[in-house]
Amino acid sequence: MAGAAEQLVPVLEDLLGAELPIRLRTWDGAEAGPPGAPLLVLRNRRALRHLLWRPDELGLARAYVSGDLELDPSSDLYDLLGALARLVAQTHAVTLRPSARDLVGPQGRRLLRTALGTGVIGPRPPLPPEEATRVRQAGTRHSLHRDRTAISHHYDVGNDFYRLVLGPSMVYSCAYWPTGTTSLEAAQEAKLDLVCRKLGLRPGMRLLDVGCGWGSLLLHAAQHYGVEGVGVTLSAEQAQGARERIAEAGLSDRLTVRLQDYREVDDGPYDAISSIGMAEHVGSEQFRRYGTTLYGLLAPGGRLLNHQIARRPNLPGEPYRISPFIAAYVFPDGDLSPIGNTVSLLEEAGFEIRDVESLREHYAQTLRAWVDNLERDWERAVKLSTLGRARVWRLYMAASALAFEENRIGVNQILAVRTGPEGDSGLPPTRAEWLTDPRAGAPSAGVSGPDQAPGTGAPSA
Repeated sequence: MAGAAEQLVPVLEDLLGAELPIRLRTWDGAEAGPPGAPLLVLRNRRALRHLLWRPDELGLARAYVSGDLELDPSSDLYDLLGALARLVAQTHAVTLRPSARDLVGPQGRRLLRTALGTGVIGPRPPLPPEEATRVRQAGTRHSLHRDRTAISHHYDVGNDFYRLVLGPSMVYSCAYWPTGTTSLEAAQEAKLDLVCRKLGLRPGMRLLDVGCGWGSLLLHAAQHYGVEGVGVTLSAEQAQGARERIAEAGLSDRLTVRLQDYREVDDGPYDAISSIGMAEHVGSEQFRRYGTTLYGLLAPGGRLLNHQIARRPNLPGEPYRISPFIAAYVFPDGDLSPIGNTVSLLEEAGFEIRDVESLREHYAQTLRAWVDNLERDWERAVKLSTLGRARVWRLYMAASALAFEENRIGVNQILAVRTGPEGDSGLPPTRAEWLTDPRAGAPSAGVSGPDQAPGTGAPSA
């Protein structure tokens, strides 16, 4: 009698209408699928039941996070995820749920025999505890309470866990990799410096960092540019970690971190505002308020640096669909908007847009570095969180790296200005001039001048 894998593969291909690009090994040791393809291991029948109850990427994710489905160690994670992404694109994101047509005739009888023979029919397995069910029970979407719950789900998983993944910089956003940069730490230092230069920071200026994380940008801006700063975050563990780092640096008299929503900040004006990797949490229904709030907190002539992931625009009539895995496990209530929408809403809030820079390839490289960190110290990562949590982070960061590489999503830095009463932007006339490092008196590394290709220098100190 054929093994479970040999029974499953032809049925799956019938349901998908395409050849399966991966190889399956089932709990009985049977294998089927293209030779040499990435190998997926179904450790037990629960893996199939996850798919029966949720026959799409969320069902696959639940099976993986719960440990019922494994990637064979001899297979490359990126190859497997790339094959699955191409399959989804080829089949137009079809689910594995059989249609009424699939259930009649010889094909339907084979489907039923396979379901009975492999034990796929059964009760729904319990949801992994890492799924964000608590967020969905927390009230109205993007209310203050629900946003705090959503942020806590993602960020309050242990500062030591994040330190393992992110490295000593504790920067949880896209790094900046000028040519020749090989270290994640150097790339994150270069990104922090790029943000400070775009904001035109000078000694004595007052900086607001919205979604300040563990305080890395505040620390860099104070230590290298002499600013005073306020950071706000909804993560209690981030706030505590940032305050400890600021105290260790002896900067508690110049830097403050609050456990506060950006909508609650009322002590402007600020000379500059940074929002790095935070706007994805705002929600499309709140983004206009986000823009007007930050505009109101800036002094005339002040600059906003909005660093935000963007999705590709939908085709006419095509609905927006966020990944159900990302929504359930990673960024509950998160939203991605096309870059054009973000620019338009910031302009409607009153800002003048002065510069837009894509860092898409930079984020792919950053994510691969984070995955390397996680895999290098896997056992400790599991001890610091849970096996399921470590699996979630590995899956989402690797899949996101591929999404950036393949231009399915992007990330952009938007520099916007609240112009003065006479329309003065306060910026020098050329990009090379306003990106000049005030400490060196010359354009910094990685900045393009008229005769300089992008990213030809060494990373900033």
